[in-house]
Amino acid sequence: MARKQSDYLAALLAEEEAEAPAPVREAVAERSRGTTLLGRESALARVASGEVRQVTQLLLDPARVKIWSGNARNYDLLTEAHCRELIDSIIAEGGQKVPAVVRRIEGDPDHDYEVIAGTRRHWSISWLRANSYPDMVFVAQVAQLDDEAAFRLADLENRARADVSDFERARNYLSALTTHYGNHQTRMAERLKLSKGWLSKMLKVAALPDEVVGAFASPHEVQLKPGYALAQAMQDPMEASAIIGVAQYIARQQAERREDGLPPIAASEVLHRLLTARKMMLGEDGEPERYSYHNRYGRPVLSVQSANRQGVTVRLHAGSGADVEEIVKALRDALEHLEQTGRGLQP
Repeated sequence: MARKQSDYLAALLAEEEAEAPAPVREAVAERSRGTTLLGRESALARVASGEVRQVTQLLLDPARVKIWSGNARNYDLLTEAHCRELIDSIIAEGGQKVPAVVRRIEGDPDHDYEVIAGTRRHWSISWLRANSYPDMVFVAQVAQLDDEAAFRLADLENRARADVSDFERARNYLSALTTHYGNHQTRMAERLKLSKGWLSKMLKVAALPDEVVGAFASPHEVQLKPGYALAQAMQDPMEASAIIGVAQYIARQQAERREDGLPPIAASEVLHRLLTARKMMLGEDGEPERYSYHNRYGRPVLSVQSANRQGVTVRLHAGSGADVEEIVKALRDALEHLEQTGRGLQP
């Protein structure tokens, strides 16, 4: 079922509210107040000014639509919890009211379109079709956009989405810098209407190694300000080595906590441990700081008394309640931690 809207987005792009008659401006303002999503769609359309030649609105099977690779949002991280409010809204309204923006693709036997803006809507409709609402359809406006215009359109939508993390956007910018802007940050900043300083910080955050990002419970926790502090610290090779070593250790701790059904290590604690990784290797007095292993109840099982070229001295704590298996695990973790922070046993 198709309803062609000749040059619909193009008309929106060309429209300037300041030039519209007063009654029209008032109606637009009232509609924007009533539904921010519609207001956002209008703003999204304007970003592609001049590149949108034709728009067709369709009712699609979401299975025939894939997500454009240039979008910042990680589709695999979307869950029912993340989309619950949108799902409930679609159910209450009897279907998707705000169309997504897609473009037609060729040469893919499994898909006919790709989503430029509206990833959560696509996920939510797909979820509803698989969960008691098989007749739900994905409503989309089909636009003709080049890749750079599609990127700007998707970026504008993502700026208004709190659930798109700074890190996701940063990695998206880093990829787009090469793909669309020939590695020219100034040109990219001008096209996206961003400050050059802010974009530079985002690109530095995007360059954080996967090992460092993996220390956090989720990439969503890597926000711009702390992420930039980490990126700055990693300019020092010694700091970078220490941060990566501690990050890998924290990542294993996070995995163990998930397996045990325990809450993850908080982002603030992860950040503190990473930023003080070098200090963990060498304390303020130039001596290695002690490492200790605690069981899930917070009792100390093992602590490192010293680690130097002569060897490693550890203390096993009485009263921890640990059995031999946990003590062996504690010793193994201690040796791995020392290795990662440059204090391991030398061959």
